[in-house]
Amino acid sequence: MPRFSVIVPAYRVQAYLHACLDSVLNQSFKDYEIIVVDDCSPDACGSIADEYASRDPRVAVVHLPRNSGLGPARNAGMARAVGDYLLFLDGDDTFTPEALQTVADRLDATGGPDVLVYDYARTYWSGESVRNTFARCLDESGPAAFRLADRPELLKVLMVVWNKAYRRAFIEEEGFTFPPGYYEDTPWTYPVLMAAGSIAVLDAVCVGYRQRLRGNILSTTTRRHFDVFDQYDRVFAFIDARPELDVWRPVMFRRMLDHFSTLYTSRGRLPRGTRAQFFRRARAHCRRYRAPGAAVPRRARLRHALFRLGAHRTYRALWAAQRLYWRVRDTAATARRAARGAALQLHYRLQLCLPVRPDDAVFAAYWNRGYTCSPAALEATARALVPGLRTSWICRPEDAHTVPGATRVLHPGTAAYWTALARSRYLVNNVNFDRRLVKRRGQVLVQTHHGTPLKTMGTDLVHRPAAAGSMDFAQLLRNVGKWDFSLSANQHSTLVWERTYPAGYTTLEYGSPRNDVFHRTRPEEIVRLRERLAVPEGSTVLLYAPTHRDYRRDGHHTLDLEQFVRVLGPRFVVLARSHYLDTAARAAAGRTPHPQVIDVSGHPSVEELCLASDALITDYSSLMFDYVNLDRPVVLYLEDRPAYEAARGTYFDLESFPPGAVSRSQDELHEIFATDHWRGPRSAQRRAAFRARFCPYDDGHAAERVVRRVFLGDTSGPALPVSSGGRRPSGLPRQVTVREYTNG
Repeated sequence: MPRFSVIVPAYRVQAYLHACLDSVLNQSFKDYEIIVVDDCSPDACGSIADEYASRDPRVAVVHLPRNSGLGPARNAGMARAVGDYLLFLDGDDTFTPEALQTVADRLDATGGPDVLVYDYARTYWSGESVRNTFARCLDESGPAAFRLADRPELLKVLMVVWNKAYRRAFIEEEGFTFPPGYYEDTPWTYPVLMAAGSIAVLDAVCVGYRQRLRGNILSTTTRRHFDVFDQYDRVFAFIDARPELDVWRPVMFRRMLDHFSTLYTSRGRLPRGTRAQFFRRARAHCRRYRAPGAAVPRRARLRHALFRLGAHRTYRALWAAQRLYWRVRDTAATARRAARGAALQLHYRLQLCLPVRPDDAVFAAYWNRGYTCSPAALEATARALVPGLRTSWICRPEDAHTVPGATRVLHPGTAAYWTALARSRYLVNNVNFDRRLVKRRGQVLVQTHHGTPLKTMGTDLVHRPAAAGSMDFAQLLRNVGKWDFSLSANQHSTLVWERTYPAGYTTLEYGSPRNDVFHRTRPEEIVRLRERLAVPEGSTVLLYAPTHRDYRRDGHHTLDLEQFVRVLGPRFVVLARSHYLDTAARAAAGRTPHPQVIDVSGHPSVEELCLASDALITDYSSLMFDYVNLDRPVVLYLEDRPAYEAARGTYFDLESFPPGAVSRSQDELHEIFATDHWRGPRSAQRRAAFRARFCPYDDGHAAERVVRRVFLGDTSGPALPVSSGGRRPSGLPRQVTVREYTNG
């Protein structure tokens, strides 16, 4: 008997059914059966299901003789199911990787409840993925299993069938089946939750809920939306048959009115000329099932009262007035924003007329994120070395806590922000400032960049539209023209920056300031870092930090971390850090279900994560150039190298000159760690050669060299560092103008 029976009704979903079934068959958890119910679909759903059944004995197919709808199709699947738990998955949706293992683990941890409720994320054609807004209701703290009365807020989670696992014996004992018609989930989900003797929750995204532009019932105009009345008749009939559930009547009454209101006000559902009839049916249900007692939010009280009174014309008039109010409000808000923006620009222009403040310096990083990267290293060093210097950091309000107390915080778009840009002598960033910045005589702009370039950058992206996207190259060159200094960690970076960002700035080939911390942090500080990250004592910590994929919209990466740590064993812990541009991946990830995988995407300092780890797993990220300063193993996972090279391109063949072991598949990655090749002598040799080439000046004093040159005007040349490869670079650290390259 399998652990799970996954029931998949299929009707007009031939374009999505492959992805749906693959998402089940590719799970690492294998103890399940799949029952595909072909609801007499006129497309290829039936043949697709038969093809999968011919390849895998766990797949069974039920062909219905006539189209019956989702409810009867699910009933047909349940009749064939033999698993301990029933899971439902619509033919256009998908399970997330490791969903079944996560569900199985939670069922075991909670004692096998009647119902387990898990989370989902809405997925869009663009690749965007948005997690359920009521995910907080799935918090796993408190009793492992409970009844609905103990956590009624669970009803706020979308009332659908496919975000739950049901103990089959419980379903059969209670005789639950699906009714025909639209909104068949309603008379199933509410009764199941009310009757369940034990419910558990799982705070993890297990289902990708596809938001189709066309083809689902929510975007269909039909009288079948009137089926909602029959479905609530069934809900209240269930309560009537069980007096002990009468306490839920007011709650169901309120939710019924909310449902009616949503249907009535949703465009494109009710056919023209049927709204009055819908309203009359709603009023009849209000009178039939009215049960005062459930708290109604203030904003919904008027709507409920109008339904009860049957005031159709008043409801429509107020609805139209509300829509007009929203339009007026939005227009007014737009006008206010425009007026504020104009006022701020006028303020900025006035500030440009005032003298530059010689002791003021403004720093920022990563489009106004937190205190990090080379600008942070320079800010701290300048504050310590330059007498009388006043420093400010530009960041979003949510990142203000990362800024040291001695540094002034500036929020983008404020009057203080524009004043600082207009009047500060020093401007330091690892990306470009606001394009409206006017570079004044007497101002010094330092571009630190954020890492050694491996992937194609700047003007080299002209012929790579997949990576460039909507980049305005003319504006890019205008921004570059404002730079006074460009920092470089090595000769490779110097040559790339000066070709791809051509202008008259001066290059300071002094090393990478953000890497100073790797040479200055004491062992006891690293121990404290690991403790703050909740890393178990004695663990081997692997930092997994992939870079952004320009050719993918969903931000998903192919490395299955849960499977990876299971192969590695209990002594390994993975710190998983998504790239800051992969916001969709972060939103969909939810809580990492495996205890050996710690999601550190929100950690403010990647340098601290490097220090806390024992090895790095990455792909094309510039982090590898920094990490080798620690002389710890680096492993490359280049599963998609052909696609990445085609879309973005790289400046050298990483496989021919890597900083460590290279894997081209997850199986190869498993083998590298199983054989200890990841930290063997060959890996150490590669790392040393990589460090010698790309980190010749990284010695813990790069920030000091830059500060003495830029802020203190010391042009005598700082003391040379000893290179990582055991040789001393010839000459002083590079301080060259672009003209040296462009003139010969």
